[in-house]
Amino acid sequence: MTVGLLYSILRLDEKLILQAAEKNHVNILRIDVSKHNFNPSLWKQKVDVVVERCISRTQGLQGVLFFESLGIPVISSSEIAFKCENKFYTSLLLQKNNIPTIPFALVFNESEAKKAVKSLGGYPIVLKPISGSWGRMIAKVNDDDALEALVEHKNFLGSSQHKVLYMQQFIKKPGRDIRVTVVGKEVVCAIYRETDHWITNTARQAVARNCPLDKDLIAICKKVTKVIGEGVLGIDVFETKKGYVINEVNNTAEFKNVQRVTGVDVGEKIIKYAIKQKKL
Repeated sequence: MTVGLLYSILRLDEKLILQAAEKNHVNILRIDVSKHNFNPSLWKQKVDVVVERCISRTQGLQGVLFFESLGIPVISSSEIAFKCENKFYTSLLLQKNNIPTIPFALVFNESEAKKAVKSLGGYPIVLKPISGSWGRMIAKVNDDDALEALVEHKNFLGSSQHKVLYMQQFIKKPGRDIRVTVVGKEVVCAIYRETDHWITNTARQAVARNCPLDKDLIAICKKVTKVIGEGVLGIDVFETKKGYVINEVNNTAEFKNVQRVTGVDVGEKIIKYAIKQKKL
């Protein structure tokens, strides 16, 4: 059996997958997106299943669509990518399926944004792009003056994405959030991401620590998986007085810190899951 590893840069995460493949005697085909022409008539390599690990969401999605067109299973699928890579769509799906998530709004101009703030309970609110990672381009908005300035700046940035104002209620966290790793149907492990900053992301200097999996955390993440689909997911969870709420779901989540602090071999979990996805 051959597992294709689709990537743009071999980070530690991808190297952990390669190590797990070698440990389990699984043949790996490295597929660097910068070195291939993704035309079906030109593709000659034999591969049974593909694990998508591109940094670029755009490159990753095109690669997933390509291999799916060849009838090759991809982890995670294009359906999962579409659900995860648009944060507004993720929020809609979670709300529709009665999964606790952060109250949100989506508007296209300043006047509606001010109305949306009231619907979210007032300031502060969080303004973020509908697509993105690593805590980039996220703003905590404390008053009308800040909102007006941010909307004006977005209007002049040019990108159509900046014309979309996706807003969330600001949740006061206990100095941390939780990243849960799910592989297939299995809730594998979780970490706390601790920081004094309101953005709790390890890419923004948050410290990773092991988080025990309790029954409520497992239950809510299993519900998310049923809605989003089975693959490799990184689910971001906030702790509130009313219980756990889902913030975002990631379909190509980094896991090096997860593996380091939990001791769970996530790379091996991914490889073993990939083996099971081979079409008979």
